[in-house]
Formats: sequence, structure tokens, C-alpha cells
Amino acid sequence: MTHNFHPTSLREYDIRGIVGETLGEDDAYAIGRGFATLVRRGGGTRVAVGRDGRDSSERLEDALVRGLTESGVDAVRVGLGPTPMLYYAAAVLEVDGGVMITGSHNPANYNGFKMVLQGRPFFGADIQQMGVMAAEGDWLDGHVGKVSDHHIIDDYVARLVEGFDGGAFRIGWDAGNGAAGPALEKLVKLLPGEHHTIYTEVDSRFPNHHPDPTEEKNLADLKALVVDRGLDFGIAFDGDGDRIGAVDGQGRVIWGDQLLSILAEPVLADQPGATIIADVKASQALYDRIAELGGEPLMWKTGHSLIKSKMKETGAPLAGEMSGHIFFAHDYYGFDDALYAAVRLIRAVSALGGSLTALRDAMPAMVNTPEMRFQVDESRKFPVVEEVLARLESAGADVDRTDGARVNTGDGWWLLRASNTQDVLVARAEARDEAGLARLVAQIDDQLAQSGLERGPQAGH
Repeated sequence: MTHNFHPTSLREYDIRGIVGETLGEDDAYAIGRGFATLVRRGGGTRVAVGRDGRDSSERLEDALVRGLTESGVDAVRVGLGPTPMLYYAAAVLEVDGGVMITGSHNPANYNGFKMVLQGRPFFGADIQQMGVMAAEGDWLDGHVGKVSDHHIIDDYVARLVEGFDGGAFRIGWDAGNGAAGPALEKLVKLLPGEHHTIYTEVDSRFPNHHPDPTEEKNLADLKALVVDRGLDFGIAFDGDGDRIGAVDGQGRVIWGDQLLSILAEPVLADQPGATIIADVKASQALYDRIAELGGEPLMWKTGHSLIKSKMKETGAPLAGEMSGHIFFAHDYYGFDDALYAAVRLIRAVSALGGSLTALRDAMPAMVNTPEMRFQVDESRKFPVVEEVLARLESAGADVDRTDGARVNTGDGWWLLRASNTQDVLVARAEARDEAGLARLVAQIDDQLAQSGLERGPQAGH
């Protein structure tokens, strides 16, 4: 028996597609067979399985579990919840890996699979290997594994507040009708203060707004809630609860790198000199702040699996991305968990004077572009970045090639990189004033023009 996946569904960090078009129950079954085979070849026998609230998730879970068990692995179903709840299950239960069925923040007709194996992220070559195994029918058979249910949500939420030493705030919360809603409702009952929650009902149609807190328009209802009720701040989650967004008491967005600069301070007080990792899209102000606090700033490639791997390699207690993935290994497990990051934010704000608005006011004023994403042919996206790098380096520019081209100038910096997951180029620039920003964007446009491209219409996620 063999299976061919749709070529667009095997991504860099996960498997994802449009249900009924590029992803279906046959794929879920094949993922179960392949993943179970890898688990058994590594000496394992049990896998935790979680799912988000999409209409298709239960059907895909049934097919996945059938595949796992037919390849001789026991499946432990932990139920509906955010992706970090599955990561937590994989960390604390006696299992050898975990599979989360989630479409993350994609539209309602999408779904997908995120995996962990033996405590490490499963991505890149691992995912491609599963495609090859399926095409060749390279799956183990054997005894049929057992299926059990382990209702873990209460244990997970209790772990989020373990050691809580924060104060009582008035906080607005927006779960975006995503999978974090039920856990959030349990969490706020365990926290001191006053909590106002919106959109905690799981609804895979996302009727109120798209569950992606990195796009400011999706934070409009949270901002209104905070400002109208005079709350201290607000917190939002993406569709599967592994990315966080926040606004201060005035409704100003606190971006991923700004959150990291706040979260880093108590961590560095506890672990002086520790390495703190951020992705190449983060502000120079963040790297400067980490150094100022006595930490070792490390710029790394964008992508949650890449960041997690780098944390393990360097022993970093904390890392984050502009996209709102925040990873705590300090007193936690090293995975991206937006609910845990929210609890740590409350604790950090308490430790740093009690006002997120004041912390935001104290940050250096930078002007930056949003993340600019534009379509480019798949075959050109990496070559264009190489052409730009070659021209810049021959001109003696100050370039960092950690992930694409990040160019430092007297005005600030700009970035051009190829997306690992889509046929888009991503650009971003940051300066101290608008005139400097305009000069940086002009440099991006000039480099694109020299490679026969222009910064065309914005591509969606």
C-alpha cells in the first residue's frame, strides 16, 4: 500500500492544506502510518494526539489514529485544545512523540499536522522523509496499537500558573474563537485580578475576526475592550494558541520583539549572561536591550522549529519571533506556548513596576514597515536573495546572512528573505525617522529592480 501527498502540503514546519482539495483523511492515515513507523524504529511505542476546533479535525484525528495503531503504536488522545497543550502532553506523559491536528491561523477550510518526536521538533527533512516513506509504502505493520483518552486540559492549565508570583491586573483577553478558548476560560479563574474574555467559544468559521494577532486589524476588538473599560492591558491568541499578541492600556500594540524585551528582564535577573534568541525580523532595539541587561543576544533564522532547535543547542532560556511565538525553557519546557507567555508577561509586568503602558513608553522610538510580503515565482525566491547578497557584499555593505539579507546602514536596517513556506519574498525595514525609513525602502526596491522584480501587491499569509 502506497500514498502520494499533494506536493504543496508537505511544508517546512508542518503538513498543511485545504481540506478536500490538498489534504484529506487518506493523508491523515498515511501520516499516522509513517509517524508510527519512525516512532517504532526509534524504540518508541506511544504517541499523544491532540486537535483544534475545526470541523474537519475529528475526522482527520480518527484517520490519523487508525494509521498510528495499524503500524503498531498506541495512541493517547488528549482532546481539543491549543497546540502547546499537545506539546505539554508530549513532555509530561509517558509517550515517544505527539501529533497535533491544527490549521493554526489559516482560514477555516484549511487543516494540518504539527509533530514532535522524542522531545525534538519534527520538521524539514523529517517531513520530506514521511512523503518518501508513503510513496514507497515503507510502513511497519504488527500488532494493532491501543487507543486511550487522557483528559489533560486541567493539568495543563494548572501547570501554566505553577509558581505564579504576579499581581492582580484588569486584563482583556481575545481567543479569536480558536482552540485556546476553553483553556483560557479555565486559566483566568486561577489568576488574581479582573478578567474580561471575548471570543472564547471555539468556532472554526472564525466569525468575529481572523485569529492572527500579528495583523493589527485583528486586534481591533481587543483594543476597544481595553480602552472602553479602562483595562491595564490586553492579550490575544492565534487559532491554535502558540502565538501571542498584546496591547497596552492605551490600545497600542506591543509587538513580538517588544514583548521579548520585557520578558527577558526577569529571566536575565535570574540567569545573568544567558543567551536570548530572536529572529532576523526583530528590532535592533531588542538586541541592544538584551545586551544592556547583561544577556547574550543571538539573531537566528525565522521559523518556530529552527528557533527551538537553536535553543536546545545553545541552552538559551528564552527565545521569540516577531510572529508572536515565544519560547520559554526557563522554568518550562522550551516550546512556544502563548498562554504560558501571557502568564509570564503578567509576572514580568508585576516585577518591572506594574504598568505595561509605562514599559511601552520607555522603549526607544523606532519607525518600521510592517512585514511586506509579495509573490514571486517559487523557482526565483532563493536565487533573488543570493543575487542581492552578492551585489551587496561586492559593494562592501554591512550584511548579515543568517536568514536572507539583513543590511545595516546609518539609517537603520532592512531585510529581504525568502519564505520557507510560501512562494513569497518577505521584506522589512526599521529606522529612527520616516526619512531614514524611506531611504531604506528605496534600497530594497533598487535591489529588487536589479533582479528584475518590483515590490508588488502584498501577498496574504
